[in-house]
Amino acid sequence: MVLSEVFVSPLGLAALLAALPVVVLYLIRPDPRRLRLPTTRFLVDADGTSSSRPLFRRLQRNVVLLLQLLAILLFALALATPYVPAAQSETVEETVVVVDATASMNTESDGATRFERAVDAAGDATTSTTSIVVADDGASVPLRAGTAADAEETLGTLRPTGAPGNLRTAISRATSLAGENARVVVVSDFAGASEWRSAVRAAEARGLTVDLRQFDGGGADNVGIVDRSFAGEEVTVSVRNFGSETVTRRVSLGDEQEQVELAPGDVRTVTVPVPPDGGEVQLSPRDSFPIDDVAYVAAPADATVDVLVVANDRNRYLETALSVIDPVEVTRVAPPGSVPDLPNNAYDVVLYTGVDAGEIGDEHVAAGRDAVAAGGGVGIQAGESMPVGAYGDLLLIDPDTVASTQTLATPAEAELTRDLTFPPPERYLRGELRSGRAVLSTTDGTPIVATDTRDGGRVLYYGYIESASTFKYDFEYPVFWKRSVFALAGRESLPRLNLATGDRLPLDGETTVETPRGEVTAASLSASEPGFYTAGGVRYSASLLDAGESAVVAPDVEASTSDGPTTRKEERTAPDPLTEFVALGVVAAVLGELVALRRRGDL
Repeated sequence: MVLSEVFVSPLGLAALLAALPVVVLYLIRPDPRRLRLPTTRFLVDADGTSSSRPLFRRLQRNVVLLLQLLAILLFALALATPYVPAAQSETVEETVVVVDATASMNTESDGATRFERAVDAAGDATTSTTSIVVADDGASVPLRAGTAADAEETLGTLRPTGAPGNLRTAISRATSLAGENARVVVVSDFAGASEWRSAVRAAEARGLTVDLRQFDGGGADNVGIVDRSFAGEEVTVSVRNFGSETVTRRVSLGDEQEQVELAPGDVRTVTVPVPPDGGEVQLSPRDSFPIDDVAYVAAPADATVDVLVVANDRNRYLETALSVIDPVEVTRVAPPGSVPDLPNNAYDVVLYTGVDAGEIGDEHVAAGRDAVAAGGGVGIQAGESMPVGAYGDLLLIDPDTVASTQTLATPAEAELTRDLTFPPPERYLRGELRSGRAVLSTTDGTPIVATDTRDGGRVLYYGYIESASTFKYDFEYPVFWKRSVFALAGRESLPRLNLATGDRLPLDGETTVETPRGEVTAASLSASEPGFYTAGGVRYSASLLDAGESAVVAPDVEASTSDGPTTRKEERTAPDPLTEFVALGVVAAVLGELVALRRRGDL
């Protein structure tokens, strides 16, 4: 806007509207009354001005109006604050504070954590221009070039994470934010890897002053859980002694517990069964770094997956693949034999393979529909003579003919096919997809693996004819069926349910997640805090499992590594207001009006 290039507050010109009532009052005032005089000597004023000069008289009468309008104009200009651009020089003291918020900063000593002490020190380091970089899993920047008050407020909102982080990345980010002659202040315990030193050297090479402040109290007694793995329905944790003395710890999960003795530097493993709904693997007694004294375990309420295999021709390849999945319980029925009862509930998964069209009965199909209705799933394997009509809408393709060898298209992005290599089938059922999504197809468009949902459950089509496929000999065959069974049952495997802090939750789009610190809604979320997370009805866990982060004792670091200028001069163009000159004009106009009124005899 043009006015903004001349005035600081152009809206002040609205005061010019005050001139309207002044002009209106002059227009509506009554005219002077004409009187007949017996002589003309009164028509000549004291100065000898004749009435033959009416224009001068009119100006004399209206000079007050002009002065009033001038005063209003100058008053409006004063409110709008006119200015001229002027060059200014300012001394800037800039600081970029790097705050270490990684898990090791939760180490306690003398009633406070390292992080609390570091934040207090960071508050003392702020200057008139301060930026803050947090060394977390993403080297976040909560404040850029704020005031000292802004910095104090931002520091008050920071919290340490329970995840590893990268101090080197945070210092590099601070270096990129810093201006000329800025100071970079790093508050950290400097535990773990020492790659941060290269970032400090790079900052110094730019001519920046780098101030290192170490907070490393506590941690000499640390014993922590540094690894966790699952096999079947059991969890194995690795416990390491980072201290300098032999210690004894009790490892417990639910009702199970075991005692271990660890010399300095020792690592011991403990295996315990995972209870329904999971729990917390705890080390006791606790120490000054409590985060790695607990490993969280998420598990379904019923870990067992009950699978019913309906087959006339026994598929030993499939049954062998299922038998190596520990939580899976396999029941087999050969039609027209009756489906064995499952106490209290339906089967989690029903798989149809090698079924004769003339043998399958209503109860066999009903078992599959019951599984789907209960939130489980059905898988149907292709066959050269399969009961298409009996399956109904559970069969995802409309088969046409048996076709010979065909090449496969690139698999779609899906968990079932991730990182698996599928050989082309020797023979397959050519047909079109009725519903759902094909995640593996031949180049002619026939689905080989397809999935869909039905009434809260799931349906799978497996298009390899077992007798005409080499996939059953592949080591990836059991991997595929393990994924398929868990997907059909609506279960996540224990390794997928249990994450390390810093991992990302497997969210499918915008999701509301219950975290250890409250509820958030996001499409992507890092598990930065140890504890349990619930997303889409699935409960996950996150635990600190990082030996480097648990090694909280760090070598001493010098308080400062460099010293240089911490201020700079900044030249800039700023508005120089002319308000005082306009105000003098208003005063002059008012005085002029008073003089005019006096000369006119109105005062």
